[in-house]
Amino acid sequence: MGSRAAGRQVRPPLRRLTAGLGRGGTMDTSTGKTGTQEPRPQTRPAAPPSRPVILGLLLGIVLATLDGTVVGTALPTIVGDLGGLDHLSWVLTAYLLTTAVSTPIWGKLGDLYGHKGSYLTSITVFLAGSVLCGLAQDMGQLIAFRALQGIGAGGLFVGALSLIGTLLTPAEAGRAQSLIGVLLPAALIGGPLAGGFLTDQLDWRWVFYVNVPVGAVALALVGLGVRLRAPRVRARIDLAGAGLLTGAILALTLLASWAGTTYPWSSPRILGLALVAALALAAFVRVERRAPEPVIPPRLFHDRNFTVAQVISFVTGAAMLAAASYLPQYMQFVRDMSATESGLLLLPLMLGMMGAQLVIGRRVGDGGRYRGYPVVGGALAAAGALALLTLGTDTSAPVASGLTLVLGVGIGCLMQPTMLITMNSAEPRDMGAASGTQTLLRTIGGSLGVAVLGSVYTHRLAATVTDRLGADGTRLTEAELTPELLRELPAPVRHAFRTGVVDGLHGVALGTAALCAVAFAVSWLIREVPLRTR
Repeated sequence: MGSRAAGRQVRPPLRRLTAGLGRGGTMDTSTGKTGTQEPRPQTRPAAPPSRPVILGLLLGIVLATLDGTVVGTALPTIVGDLGGLDHLSWVLTAYLLTTAVSTPIWGKLGDLYGHKGSYLTSITVFLAGSVLCGLAQDMGQLIAFRALQGIGAGGLFVGALSLIGTLLTPAEAGRAQSLIGVLLPAALIGGPLAGGFLTDQLDWRWVFYVNVPVGAVALALVGLGVRLRAPRVRARIDLAGAGLLTGAILALTLLASWAGTTYPWSSPRILGLALVAALALAAFVRVERRAPEPVIPPRLFHDRNFTVAQVISFVTGAAMLAAASYLPQYMQFVRDMSATESGLLLLPLMLGMMGAQLVIGRRVGDGGRYRGYPVVGGALAAAGALALLTLGTDTSAPVASGLTLVLGVGIGCLMQPTMLITMNSAEPRDMGAASGTQTLLRTIGGSLGVAVLGSVYTHRLAATVTDRLGADGTRLTEAELTPELLRELPAPVRHAFRTGVVDGLHGVALGTAALCAVAFAVSWLIREVPLRTR
């Protein structure tokens, strides 16, 4: 760390997002030996990337994020058209599985054979999957094509981040990354709204077809606007590492999807998945230490800042997704709101995240320090999560909505610096692997966070309702109760169930606060290493 930081200088304040690009010549193209031939770092372009190029990269991130949420509101219509209700969940699960599995592999392929080519290929695969999903004639075809779409989506996010890390130095990339921080929550909110609108006004198939013009624009902007020399390598793909990582991710994703809902945590299936994941991860670590070109290079974790940033990304992903998943339950069951209204009432949470990331990106881009933001963010996020304990059955909707603002600001202060630290800690040859690792850990953290805190929510809800209603409460919690059905029940039953929802949300809030406290504690280990200007 010390030798790397010694020659760095802090860049003068940025006046524009792309100011000063291309003034430092090319990147260091020295090579090293790893058993075959070390890939040469991707050469910096001679001209600065234009704003349309940045837009093309951001569009890929929008596509990947939006398509993970846009399908949800269209699912009832899809089932009515195609049938296959018993396979409904796999329309979402297949996409999430293949996205998670392919993310680190796309990142490594970009490091070996060129980030631009990898990014354009992933968009092409994603668009092909989108068209095929729109043409699907039965649920089996839709699930298979969603899996193909997910494979392409895995390369969109990591490809965009890798290209930003190649085209811009860490000191220059702050503002571009802050825009990513704005797009993520916007896509999370806008996905269900866009899905409902397209389904109602056109047809559910347009939920997939709409990706084609957006993806075509991204292909044109990046394909014509980015000039990078692809490295020429003779490297063997780490097939063993890719296979073991795929197995571990599959097991963890299925565990997160099924545990506490489809199967109890103590069931043989869930315990078996946990064992498979643990064994696959242990074997993966051993293989990566010996592979000439590992999927996730162990050398990345020799940098303390990189390791700390990945821990923060994991717990932040868990805290963010858990809060965003279970707060709507309170809005719909306790405050008797529609799904759209409950989503809109989460705007303070999302606006807090977006505002914090924009401010941090601008301040760091103007030469400011970044170490203090994760520390403050962890404290704010923990305090914001604990503030949710004040929610009750009689809390007004505006107050309940406003309480999420502090949590959102705290999470934003955690997310933005971790992206900067990840890029600053990785050498150019490992930019794709570093971006893929962070994206993967945030995704897995979110999945496991929703699963574990979801079990806490369900347990506390069931315990409270059963305590108040006895055997009738047990039957009530085991039924598939919707907000519409709850309105038809007697007043005492409604009150008991709403009290249970509040108790369940309090359990989620305590778990979220604990995760944020971990992020706060770990953030103190970050070193203020100046951002690279070359």
